[in-house]
Amino acid sequence: MVGSRKRLVLKMVAVMVIMKLLCAECRDPVLHRVGGGRYGWNPETNFTEWSIHEHFYVGDWLYFGFDKKTHSVLEVNRSSYEKCIDKGFISNITRGGRDVFNLTEAKTYYFLDGRGFCIKGMKVSVLVEEYFPPIRPLSSPPDSPRPLFPNDGFPFHAVPRMTLIATALAFSLLL
Repeated sequence: MVGSRKRLVLKMVAVMVIMKLLCAECRDPVLHRVGGGRYGWNPETNFTEWSIHEHFYVGDWLYFGFDKKTHSVLEVNRSSYEKCIDKGFISNITRGGRDVFNLTEAKTYYFLDGRGFCIKGMKVSVLVEEYFPPIRPLSSPPDSPRPLFPNDGFPFHAVPRMTLIATALAFSLLL
């Protein structure tokens, strides 16, 4: 009875550690209004200028607002983007003129207008990155050397979070 209770407590601790690691330093997805504003997908917008002032991470969303009778949004490859080719696109994300696209992986995405306005500049490339939370420095006096193992403890800040999660999960499965 005591052994099973101890295992239960250890499993609960492992689950709490996993939950803490998954939730610590999380980042909520961001909805980026392409071009800025409610109807930013239009030929008057400088999309290169807009995109360099944004920071895109995996899990974020793009919002394209436009007149669906005049414009469309196609996801294309780099070559089609550079040459404004709207044939052989990856996906047509046009639904109703207020359309969203989920950035699901770290890579560069390319979009263009499929109704001839690409030549007039209606195209945008979006560089999407993985989100890594900032590393918090250990607290120590400014002029003293920072110990690798403070207080003879393990430096959890130096280990990637996924490694800690995998270790905690493996530990919980062994119990």
